[in-house]
Amino acid sequence: MQARGHPIARRFRGFLPVVVDVETGGFRPETDALLEIAVVLLYRDESGTWSRRETRSCHVQPFPGANIEAKALEFNRIIPDHPLRAAKPEREALKHVCDPIRAQLKETGCTRAVLVGHNPAFDLSFVRAAAERAKYRRNPFHAFTVFDTATLGGLAYGQTVLAKMAAAAGLEWDAREAHSAIYDAEMTAEIFCRIVNRWDALAGSPPAA
Repeated sequence: MQARGHPIARRFRGFLPVVVDVETGGFRPETDALLEIAVVLLYRDESGTWSRRETRSCHVQPFPGANIEAKALEFNRIIPDHPLRAAKPEREALKHVCDPIRAQLKETGCTRAVLVGHNPAFDLSFVRAAAERAKYRRNPFHAFTVFDTATLGGLAYGQTVLAKMAAAAGLEWDAREAHSAIYDAEMTAEIFCRIVNRWDALAGSPPAA
């Protein structure tokens, strides 16, 4: 199959959906630390069915002078200076999670990755701020276009909270694992795939652009 005819490239007019979750030291991307990042690559088979393909994650070292709010650490249960965290500086962390995205862009013939997240403006703002600080110029994500599972979940299930949405989608939710970047990203990916698969089963996949 030619890359430009790849099932993923055909579905979203050449955009590659990639699920992202970040854990941070606060709400302000310019001043607060990025502490964890996870990305989930997706797969679409020839029948049009979406599923999870691969998860890539990384603990991130707070940048020099980064602010970390105690309430944020209570929420995400991260210990930034834990000796076993094996955290990477921001530039290395971004390269670690973005290299497979760039490889999938080439594989599928997609033009740009689009961040999929639960209230994704937050995640995208931290990715963009980290890339700017680290002078990482190979950020694969579209500058402003995102897919929001809070909005999609409200439409599909009548729920906007991730845990309630997971239950409505028939998924088991583990509160002990929640608020880790990997767990939240993988649950978001499962929900996104179920919503798109459900829509396509009901309405049919839109014609390729």
